[in-house]
Amino acid sequence: MKATELESKRFDKALDEFIDLFNNLETDEPVIGFGDDVLENIKRAKKKYGNDMVDEKINTVVREMLSWLELDDVELEEEENEEES
Repeated sequence: MKATELESKRFDKALDEFIDLFNNLETDEPVIGFGDDVLENIKRAKKKYGNDMVDEKINTVVREMLSWLELDDVELEEEENEEES
């Protein structure tokens, strides 16, 4: 691909910005640290029953388990930051 000097400079600038964005990405930490055996069984279940069904079942079980806990008095960092703004 041929490019003029201006196009080449624009590409270099865009590439530098892209690399900078990539280097500043934060690591995505999982919310739940499932054990390897659980992850393996989730993969098997998704293969057999499909992603949507397994996700729905896991959400139902976790939602029910969390309903047993008193959590109304706990604020998440995101909520605290919104209130400060």
